[in-house]
Amino acid sequence: MIEIINYEDRYHNDFRQLNLEWLEKYGLAEKHDYEVLDNPMAIITGGGSIFLARFDNSIAGTAALAKMYNQTYELIKMAVTPGMRGSGIGTMLLEHCLAKARLLKAEKIILYSNSKLQAAINMYLKHGFEHIAVTDSPFVTADVKMQLSL
Repeated sequence: MIEIINYEDRYHNDFRQLNLEWLEKYGLAEKHDYEVLDNPMAIITGGGSIFLARFDNSIAGTAALAKMYNQTYELIKMAVTPGMRGSGIGTMLLEHCLAKARLLKAEKIILYSNSKLQAAINMYLKHGFEHIAVTDSPFVTADVKMQLSL
């Protein structure tokens, strides 16, 4: 059974490694990624949340909401371990993040991505995200920006 849990410091290495695995695979790891992955508690203390998908006592996925400004949040650091991709964990994490955003009275969620990540982009589209102009990105490699109005 897959369980979505809140981040705790004891999961720092899982959070970091799951995200670095796909970032490095696609050649997308940047300075900003390392800053976030080295200090995930900054997401939480900044008004955001980090969620983990636990399967058989192992962490199989991550996703986070970072508070941006006003009632805008950014969906960040979404990752699923390679052996569990296609199992629905990504969708579960995304839906959990969307539910949390609604509880927080978020008005919109943005995300930055890369066109190499078509499976993720398709999942975002299915959940109502729309492509918008790529502006204000902290990432050099981000050629996709999407937004969901709540």
